[in-house]
Amino acid sequence: MAASSTNAKTWSTYKNATESVAGVGLGFVLSDVDDVVCIDLDHCLNPLTGRLAPWAAAVLRDAGATYGLHIWGRADVRQGRRIRRPDGTAVEIYGTGRYIAMTGRRHGNAPSILADISAAVSALSVAPSQG
Repeated sequence: MAASSTNAKTWSTYKNATESVAGVGLGFVLSDVDDVVCIDLDHCLNPLTGRLAPWAAAVLRDAGATYGLHIWGRADVRQGRRIRRPDGTAVEIYGTGRYIAMTGRRHGNAPSILADISAAVSALSVAPSQG
């Protein structure tokens, strides 16, 4: 059975999910049972060069040593939000009620740990945004 962000009966361990043939790929359900959050950097790679946009490089720098371009970490995020800015910043921050697809590949030298990314979440949340 494919996973659903609203049906805990469809959730599984990473090991079991990698062995499953259901669904179209792996993902992680963000729920209110822990403090795992995801900062999703939308359209952050230049399609021609593969380089990070400057705004995305700044978000990654602020997040510190944590996993991937879907920046996985720990913080208190109970209300998801979408942030769009004139400089091209396109970020979504979620802590509960979302299923986030993942490749399982780390970006660059990112460690396979979840760091405290509260400061990065706060920095993104207080700067001006556009709907």
